[in-house]
Amino acid sequence: MAFFHFKNVKVAGISAGVPKKKIDNLHFERQISADYDNAQFVDVTGVRERRYDDNLTTSDLCFKAAKQLLKDLNWTADEIDAIIMVSQRLDYILPATACIMQDRLGCPKECYAEDIQLGCSGWVYGMSNVAALLRNGDIKKALLCCGDARDHYLDESLYDPLFGYAGTVTALEYYEGADGLRCHFGSDGSGFDAIIVPEGGARNPFTHKTLSIIEEEDGKRHHGLTCVMNGMDVFSFGISTAPKSIKRLAEKYSFDYLNADYFIFHQANKKMNAMINKKLKLSDDKVPMCMDEYGNTSSASIPLTIVTRLYDKLHIPKRLMCCGFGVGLSWGTVEFSTDGIVISNLIEVESDEHML
Repeated sequence: MAFFHFKNVKVAGISAGVPKKKIDNLHFERQISADYDNAQFVDVTGVRERRYDDNLTTSDLCFKAAKQLLKDLNWTADEIDAIIMVSQRLDYILPATACIMQDRLGCPKECYAEDIQLGCSGWVYGMSNVAALLRNGDIKKALLCCGDARDHYLDESLYDPLFGYAGTVTALEYYEGADGLRCHFGSDGSGFDAIIVPEGGARNPFTHKTLSIIEEEDGKRHHGLTCVMNGMDVFSFGISTAPKSIKRLAEKYSFDYLNADYFIFHQANKKMNAMINKKLKLSDDKVPMCMDEYGNTSSASIPLTIVTRLYDKLHIPKRLMCCGFGVGLSWGTVEFSTDGIVISNLIEVESDEHML
């Protein structure tokens, strides 16, 4: 069973970068969903605004967030021993974007650099990967970069109004005696096609037909590189898996999950997250949400919620339980303390400054 307790690891800080450009779903110039008018869409999903700028990549947003976090932590780039990049929208098929980040940030050439291609559960998986590298003290400081931007849309009519762009950076360090991270993971590959980009990989290579527009009976339009989602399957998966994972982790390590100060879930949509809260009997004040302003930001959604909703609430140690679930189908839950954590102010990135 995929349970882990990574001791001697501390979450030192979290930062986030988003495009400065905002899209208001409620007052968008056209109907943004084939299923609802704009007001109904906002009411059902909870996504009023989102950040979007197709001149920015995930690594551009993470780069700005990393620079700010290093400054706030008083760390230097040459102290970073590892960079893990988690994204569904990497800069290139090859090479690894983590390698590019190492150079852009000025980290040592002996820095460990690795990409992980995961979506909504990706931040928790990334946390476990970084913690595994740190826990023996062979490396001391590492950065976890998570997020998604610049999707494969040909025009705005294909853009999914549920999703926004964001890049986040979580700094972790070796800290002798720290209780560290407790984690639970799982996957159900039988549902691999519930969220899928059907073409462009080795199974269905890119061809001259890949970008041909397909219009479904319900009016939705997509092509072979567009992410396609079976909403009902994903909804059922999320509301059943997240509560079970929270409870399984608490049972494994003999603690009462209700004693956690905050629960941060992947920001999927308002309805799904409300069902999860109800099943776990959680009060709204313990479950911060940011999807109203930023939408579903994939692997960035948990750290983005921490940065934008808890930045002024973690000056004293808190216990957090975080659960991500989605593409794979996969899920991951992590529990940790915020003792001494540094939360950077949100960075808003403009197109003309992303390479600075």
